[in-house]
Amino acid sequence: MSRLLVRTLREDPASAEAPSHRLLTRAGYIRRVAPGGYLWLPLGKLVLDQVTRIVREEMVALGGQEVSFPALLPREPFQRSGRWDEYGEDIFRLTDRRGTGYLLAPTHEELFALLARDLCGSYRDYPLILFQIQTKYRDEARPRGGLLRGREFLMKDSYSFDLTEAGLEQAYAAHRSAYRRVFDRFGLRYTAVAAMSGPMGGSVSEEFLAETPFGEDRFVGCPACGYAANVEAVTTPSPAPAAHDHPPLQVLDTPDTPTIDSLVALLNATGAGGRTDWAAADTLKNVVLTVDGELLVIGVPGDREVDLKRVEAALFPARVAIFDDFASRPDLVLGYLGPQGTWKARYLVDPRVVDGTAWVTGANEAGRHAVNVVCGRDFAPEGTIEAATVRAGDPCPRCGTGVELRRGVEVGHIFQLGRKYADAFEHDVAGPDGRPVRLSMGSYGIGLTRVVATIVEQHHDERGLVWPASVAPAHVHLVPLRDVDAALEIAAGLDEAGVRVLVDDRPGLSAGVRLTDAELLGMPYTVVLGRRFADGYVEVRDRATGDRREVPVAELAGSLV
Repeated sequence: MSRLLVRTLREDPASAEAPSHRLLTRAGYIRRVAPGGYLWLPLGKLVLDQVTRIVREEMVALGGQEVSFPALLPREPFQRSGRWDEYGEDIFRLTDRRGTGYLLAPTHEELFALLARDLCGSYRDYPLILFQIQTKYRDEARPRGGLLRGREFLMKDSYSFDLTEAGLEQAYAAHRSAYRRVFDRFGLRYTAVAAMSGPMGGSVSEEFLAETPFGEDRFVGCPACGYAANVEAVTTPSPAPAAHDHPPLQVLDTPDTPTIDSLVALLNATGAGGRTDWAAADTLKNVVLTVDGELLVIGVPGDREVDLKRVEAALFPARVAIFDDFASRPDLVLGYLGPQGTWKARYLVDPRVVDGTAWVTGANEAGRHAVNVVCGRDFAPEGTIEAATVRAGDPCPRCGTGVELRRGVEVGHIFQLGRKYADAFEHDVAGPDGRPVRLSMGSYGIGLTRVVATIVEQHHDERGLVWPASVAPAHVHLVPLRDVDAALEIAAGLDEAGVRVLVDDRPGLSAGVRLTDAELLGMPYTVVLGRRFADGYVEVRDRATGDRREVPVAELAGSLV
């Protein structure tokens, strides 16, 4: 440690909120360079290398062959696939001195598809799995949480190419099993959940989410049947259509009701529609969005909000309409919009809005609402969309039990892409009978820098980091309270036995500082040369369990391997 570039901090960085951000910075593993960009200091780089090694081993065992593409990619392949526009503002675009367009790669599906097309033209070349470990870039609007949400990050992405859909399913299943082995070796607690493919394309995808309170991803889990899905992929069971036996539509004056709660209170106070038991779920909230520049109106029950991430899983890119969007549309009465109006815009509804259900909604006049607005009688939506917020207790799509809502970090995502990219680049190969066969493709990613942070999220305590042995920068932290030369001699013997050792040989430090730093840095074992060292014993401290035991120096290596 006297020669190691490491500077520990006694206090948490002011801007760090997530435990991983606080502790990795305090312990001298990473250092912020720019928003969403971090320098890996020597200890951090050792952890990242361990994580990378495990992933590489499992990809090679899977039959993958490693390549490496540049991060600076030409625009044209992304235009052909349609993703140049689909990514919107989420990618870094740039132009060279000749005016040619490029982007910093967010992912590499297009380039891998072109590589396979250009070099592997016969059915004998398949199945094929290629992978790389390479830096990616995404222009995150709000980079946060240190390594959890960065603009530049290291990623393992692999791609499978198969002649048949059955072959794709086999490659997908093999990657799924390999990912479980990887995350088990990392010591992560994780859940594989159904997910949406988004701009990646394809029909089937799953995310591997590691649970942590600071995770950005919300997912549901069913305690009864084990169903799990990202909130973007949760489907809402639709109620059965109802009979059209409701009273006629009635328009009411509803002044000073800017919120759903104030509207419900007024309805109950006045006995509107002969009822005094109105609830927010009886109202129909109509939210105006813009999707790719076009206005879209979505109707959801008034006790729910529109979740833009759920909308963008189906329609990308989307944003809430702003005042300027309404300037040329006086027919859209802001705050009092109802689907029974004559305004023209695409109108989609939540799956709970089915034929025969009656609602309280805007009357398309300022200060007025309508009751008994019946779907199928007074308005006809163009379709349904999963857009409403998901809540704990919502019925499980599989068994109907109330689901639990959890938070996690996405550490892996796997996709069955099918023929999206093969179609874009006309990727056909000569089959066994000489006829052309269009390839099926899969894509599989692991965020390696994010994995490092996620391990910390699940493996730390109030004193510092608690690394699993599989990824720790060293297996043993050797702390001499008196005889530094003896510690170096013991370290040399441990090194010969295959034990990775960090020795605190820094001069002039108290025992308290050394032991505090050892707990902060978080190696699996701390070996203390203390009072009984003169008798031939050292103290071994297990960082994860807190257990302490006296071990003869001669038996130390064997007790740690």
